[in-house]
Amino acid sequence: IKKQFIDVIEWIEEESGVLAYRFPMQDREIQNGARLTVRESQLALFVNEGRIADCFKPGLHTLNTNTLPLLTNLMNWDKLFQSPFKSDVYFFSTREQIDQRWGTQAPITVRDNMFGVVRIRANGAYSYQVDDAATFYKKISGTTSDYQVGQLEGQLRSLIVTSIASVLGANQGSFVDMAANQLKFSETLKEALLQPFADYGLKLNTFFVQSFSEPQKSFV
Repeated sequence: IKKQFIDVIEWIEEESGVLAYRFPMQDREIQNGARLTVRESQLALFVNEGRIADCFKPGLHTLNTNTLPLLTNLMNWDKLFQSPFKSDVYFFSTREQIDQRWGTQAPITVRDNMFGVVRIRANGAYSYQVDDAATFYKKISGTTSDYQVGQLEGQLRSLIVTSIASVLGANQGSFVDMAANQLKFSETLKEALLQPFADYGLKLNTFFVQSFSEPQKSFV
């Protein structure tokens, strides 16, 4: 099969909700000096034989040994290298994913100083974006050809509910007082979720608790 040589690498996001996209490389090699276009809402990552190499921020980049120092080291190139090369290229959308919904499908059991042991439900909305392409690649998207927002929803929902249970469990006040100040509680939860999201290469931008259910007495 005759190889094709690539001199332009770019990703035009034709649909919303795509977090990661693998540039098609089958039977193709990248020309030395090829141009890489990374748009304002994107990051690009080069991966060589499963090992993460160089990451590019928005801009127009000429690909050579100067702009690909990590890949150059992995490939054992010298500064005079001129041949086409093979590498996997992944694009990541850094658009803010707004109006993501969360909710407690099953009641969370907590101890309240007014009601005793109770079961409550809550729901709300949040927004996030990809912030660290390398971490997101390693922890979430991997080698898939494209990774969608919908594929991540369940994991993030579980992360949120776990954090809510932890915060509620540590709460020393009354559920009534907490529910009366949803803004403060939203801020407390967002603070608790910042690092868990960052561990996936994500930045949590907004987080809101929109409603609580009336507490139900637990007999467990």
